[in-house]
Amino acid sequence: MGVLLVWSLTCFLLNIHLCKQTTVTHRVVLTLDPNWSEVFYGEAFTLRCEIQDGGNTGWTYEWTPSRLNSPTTTNEYRITRATTAQRGSYRCRGRTDSSVTTEWSNVIELTVADRPKTQLNMSTTSINQGSVTLTCSVSSSSGWKYYWYKDKSLYKPQYPQLYSDHPHITVPPGGTYQCRGGRGDPVYYSQYSNSVVMTRAVVTLKSNWSEIFHSETVTLRCEITDGGDTEWVYEWSASGPNLPQEQSEYLTIRVDFFSSRQYYCKGKHKEDENMETEWSNSMSLNASSPKPQAHLTSDTTSIQQGSSVTLTCSVRSSSGWRYYWYKDNTLYKPHTTQDFSDNPQISVSVGGGYRCRGGRGNPVYYTYHSHTVSISTIVSNVAVVTLDPNWSEIYTGEKITLRCEIHRADTEWEYEWRKSDTALSETESEIRITKAHSGHTGDYSCRGRMNQSQDHSTNWSHKVTLTVSVGKPSSVLTVSPSWLSPGASVTLKCHVKHPSAGWRFYWYKAVPHFSDELYRYELLPDSSEGTEQEDFTVHGQKTTTGYVCRAGRGDPQFYSEYSPPKFTWCGAMDSSVSLRVSPNRSQHFTSESVSLSCETNSTEWRVRQFYENSSSKCDNYLWRTQTSPCIVSRTVYSGAVFWCESGSGEFSNAVNISTHDDIILESPVHPVTEGQPLILSCRPWTDVILSDVTFYKNGKLIQTGTSGQLKISAVSKSDEGFYQCEIKEVKSQRVQVWMSSVSWVSVKSETVELAEDRSPFPVALIIGLVSGILLIMLLPLIALGWSKTSKGLCWNRFMESLGSNQGSSTAQTINQDENQLQVYSSLLHGQFRSTLRLRSHAGLNAQLRFFL
Repeated sequence: MGVLLVWSLTCFLLNIHLCKQTTVTHRVVLTLDPNWSEVFYGEAFTLRCEIQDGGNTGWTYEWTPSRLNSPTTTNEYRITRATTAQRGSYRCRGRTDSSVTTEWSNVIELTVADRPKTQLNMSTTSINQGSVTLTCSVSSSSGWKYYWYKDKSLYKPQYPQLYSDHPHITVPPGGTYQCRGGRGDPVYYSQYSNSVVMTRAVVTLKSNWSEIFHSETVTLRCEITDGGDTEWVYEWSASGPNLPQEQSEYLTIRVDFFSSRQYYCKGKHKEDENMETEWSNSMSLNASSPKPQAHLTSDTTSIQQGSSVTLTCSVRSSSGWRYYWYKDNTLYKPHTTQDFSDNPQISVSVGGGYRCRGGRGNPVYYTYHSHTVSISTIVSNVAVVTLDPNWSEIYTGEKITLRCEIHRADTEWEYEWRKSDTALSETESEIRITKAHSGHTGDYSCRGRMNQSQDHSTNWSHKVTLTVSVGKPSSVLTVSPSWLSPGASVTLKCHVKHPSAGWRFYWYKAVPHFSDELYRYELLPDSSEGTEQEDFTVHGQKTTTGYVCRAGRGDPQFYSEYSPPKFTWCGAMDSSVSLRVSPNRSQHFTSESVSLSCETNSTEWRVRQFYENSSSKCDNYLWRTQTSPCIVSRTVYSGAVFWCESGSGEFSNAVNISTHDDIILESPVHPVTEGQPLILSCRPWTDVILSDVTFYKNGKLIQTGTSGQLKISAVSKSDEGFYQCEIKEVKSQRVQVWMSSVSWVSVKSETVELAEDRSPFPVALIIGLVSGILLIMLLPLIALGWSKTSKGLCWNRFMESLGSNQGSSTAQTINQDENQLQVYSSLLHGQFRSTLRLRSHAGLNAQLRFFL
């Protein structure tokens, strides 16, 4: 009961007390002046407690931590020199005498750090431009102003005050700079920054050459610019392995690596460790190539008595070389007691083998020796290069020998050769080329060197140019005439492209090869040994024939290529193979098809065509065994020559066929027999009314009319010639003219016709009488040698046939010989030949006429 009474009394008294302490809602703000969240050791600051909307009420202040409340404080708590004891969380609140209190203020966490460090940096990219930008920075916090020092004295960069609000300043090179920050009142300073020496470190090569070779030793120097009398300690750095440890101004390196390495240096003050330069620019080192070789040249390699020669030693690129000379593998000191010469040229007057090399640096780095230049004393003997055989132009695979001949040779010699000024390894007097190729082309020269005295030699001989062409030379054959009469002579001319000496010419007949499209070649009589002349004549040719040639020379003989076949065409049909054309005319329209047939007993034949300097088979048929003709359509173009070839190697008569678009002259393609009628028609492609048609012979007008035909009732030799026609058409008072091409009309001799119903006895009698008369008449002509001409050949053949009729039908013999007397006049040359014509009328008389 007593305990309960005490508890009740205590609660009553506590309630009375709480009712006396009233809490108000005024806002309390705690601030820091200056407003820096981080305070440094020794810095002054003030904590201020502000009651907003508190009026003039007399406030007292309560602080946390509690040590700030004794003695009773005002609204400010000022610290003039901060220590680590001031670290902690701060807050405050207000109180009146009437026991009215505010809420607690915001909390300020206060840290007290050691005095801050200062860093001074320099822009290394600007120092080479004549000015340097310095940047001062204080670690952490804010509110700093910057104080600058040069050579430990306060420095005012363009400002009247002692400090700068900017952390950057620009200064010229030279001097040592520091900085520090300051803030507050009184000013609180950060630590002094590191020292920046406004001097540059530059890496240079002690030597004056930039190109370095493998295994060469070089020395780098670290130069401090604008360093004054300061004594420095040097530090080196490199991008590769094996970093240099030297602390001296010079660094010696043996460049035994090929990849590029970068070297840097900087200087540190010998006494002030805070004073140092920035790292220098980089120096790139790498071996540009392996050890170089010296190159030795001379203005001549021969010395006349009393003269000298200048030798020049050079090392490609780079510099700094001194030159070391050697004669016959012994060190040579030209006009000096030193082992080397600074001059790259020396003059020598004594023959021998000279070499040189370059050297530079310390220790000396040597190049490879140069090649040896042999200087000779010239003797009076003369060297001459000859060719055997003496052909300066040869072809791949030919054999040739180059020979060095020394005139007045009275001693034993060793020989030197060069081709196009390049030395050859040959030391004999001859260079034998068994199979030439293009690499042998060049200018050859030689000289002799005495075996007993190698320093004595002849002058170089004059150059002999040898040209080796690739492959075999081409042969070109020409034939004349292209069209011929039976029994005429044909001239062949063979030409080797890019002609040279020593050729012999071989002549062949082109014989159709039944196994393929090509020809096989048969050597002509009298051509087995070849001819020195380019011309060759074939006598008494009677049919179309193809010819080929080639040339050969040397031992073993080297041949040119065969020439393409060339043809001489004959229109006479005295061969066992005959070419027939349908329609039977020389000119055709381009839209028409022309049928070509070979009449032959051979089981194999083919039609050939020749146009625009090329020959081909007809209609893509190689050989034919059937009787179907070869059809030519739109493939003749402006004109072509056609003939037949049999599998047995024979050629038929040749015909000339041309095609046209507008107008043609219809004329027979084969010779017309004397006494037969002949009709020439002028035919246009379109249907027009023929009102004015003109015919020409050999360029002269012979007929004008409207029929469009020229009719000759019985042709004679005088009708042979070139014919052409012209059509004129008048439309709307305009005259349209068409002119045909020219066609050759050939007239052949009339054959003897014997009536089948006549008794053979009178005919034989008449023929015998005629034969006797002919023999009597022709004896004088035979005595005059007329039979030696081509005309005589035809006559001799006729006479032989007359004399060989024993045991056979007389009429049959005459008909055979008459066929052999047919002569075809040249289409291209228009030659009129003397024609022997044996004419028979009803088998009763024979008449002999000559047209000369």
